[in-house]
Amino acid sequence: MKRAMKKNHLSSCLVAIAALTFSCAATQQIEKNDVGSQTLAQLRQRIDQALMDSSLSQSSAGLKIVSLETGEVLYQKNPTLLFHPASNMKLLTTAAALNRLGPSFRFETTLTADSVATGDSSVVGNLYFKGSADPELDDESLRQMVVRMRAAGISHVTGDLVCDASYLDTLRLGVGWMWDDTNGNDWAPISALSTNHNTISITVSPADTLGEKLDVRLQPPTDFMKIDNAATTVDSSDTVAIGNFSIERDWQLPRDIVRVRGGLAIHSAQRSKVTDVVDPTLYAGTRLVEIMRRQGVDFRGRIVKARQPDSAVVIASHISRPLGELMMEINKPSDNLYAELLLKTVAAEVKGPPGTAAGGLAIVKEVLSQAGVDSNEVYLVDGSGVSRYNLISPAHIVKLLIAMHNDFRIQAEFKASLPIAGRDGTLKNRMQNTPAAGKLRAKTGSLRGVSALSGYTTTADGEPIVFSMMMQHFVGAATPVRTVQDQIGVLISSFSRRPSDKP
Repeated sequence: MKRAMKKNHLSSCLVAIAALTFSCAATQQIEKNDVGSQTLAQLRQRIDQALMDSSLSQSSAGLKIVSLETGEVLYQKNPTLLFHPASNMKLLTTAAALNRLGPSFRFETTLTADSVATGDSSVVGNLYFKGSADPELDDESLRQMVVRMRAAGISHVTGDLVCDASYLDTLRLGVGWMWDDTNGNDWAPISALSTNHNTISITVSPADTLGEKLDVRLQPPTDFMKIDNAATTVDSSDTVAIGNFSIERDWQLPRDIVRVRGGLAIHSAQRSKVTDVVDPTLYAGTRLVEIMRRQGVDFRGRIVKARQPDSAVVIASHISRPLGELMMEINKPSDNLYAELLLKTVAAEVKGPPGTAAGGLAIVKEVLSQAGVDSNEVYLVDGSGVSRYNLISPAHIVKLLIAMHNDFRIQAEFKASLPIAGRDGTLKNRMQNTPAAGKLRAKTGSLRGVSALSGYTTTADGEPIVFSMMMQHFVGAATPVRTVQDQIGVLISSFSRRPSDKP
């Protein structure tokens, strides 16, 4: 009987100890969760405070911040409102391109001929110059093609140079691009045969003598762009002439003519401007001919636009770097021409030439649908974000970024293409010497009155985070708005769920 009583007493003690242990563990877990909740509440409060900045007092702001580890929404404000994405549109374009073409895809540009008579080193008939939308084609690429042509023993062309840009459609600008945004490096026209970014750099310097015309030089040096120089070298006191100084390509009636007007003071610094060309296809052909002649190829024909015949014989070609590497040339500096060429290339490769923006956007919407986005909820018209017709929400962007994070086939190339805070690209001078520097990767977006920042970072605990911030309808410079975005980026990057050691 005593043994039974002792046994029952022992069992009761063990149960009590177990209950006490469970109670303590549960209390500790509750306390841990309370600390985490308080810390998250503090993060949300600090983001709310950052968004109270006066620069956003008359503006719209949409944000969504999500843990890639747990799926928890750390913060959101107006996440489903539609915004102009500006260059955040490039996230969609590059995601679709990597998804459909793969990181190893390359662009090819070819030189072909009707026939080649190697005996007399001649191309008998026309030489064909066919582009496939290679965005990095430049003078050096053309020179290498001509070197290969010369190595094949060809030094004479009896016919014309036929420039074939039929791989893409003939629309040179995106839908909704503003007519007064042309005549600049950021809005270069789109062509399957593009070279030197479809731009020319113009440098203007004063002469050594008063009254003489200014010295105008083009880079690359080419006869394609005509110069109308009516500007003179003046005394520094001639404020009228100096105030009227301008370098403009004809844009109201678009022509490849640069007009230099006004004056520069003698001994003053040179001025420069990068301008786009009106006809990129003929510009590429002109540069090829100029390089051929410099390399000793006798060419006396015309430069024309037409299709290459299927029977043409390949003489030389240029193969681009892999798409995975070219991604960095799109997202880090936010290059509009690269993005537009890539959008149409996706259409040409998937649906067949000619590639169109509409065809590319249909594929972008397919990729968005795969990411869980209802494509009927967005409105997209170009690949770069130059157009103000584009509309998308932070929630949509976050879903796409989550899908790209989870796609291990292309995740690395996609993330590597994004600017790194305080390090490179359009984020080189932002968030320097902060917890976000070196680890926050995000795509910027800028139009007048519009600023966006979407991408990835990790918290102080190493928790991976995806976010999208979109602000619009503000007046004045974007700098204060970007400062708010940077503050939030730093808050996310320094966020910790661990209890603070501070009292």
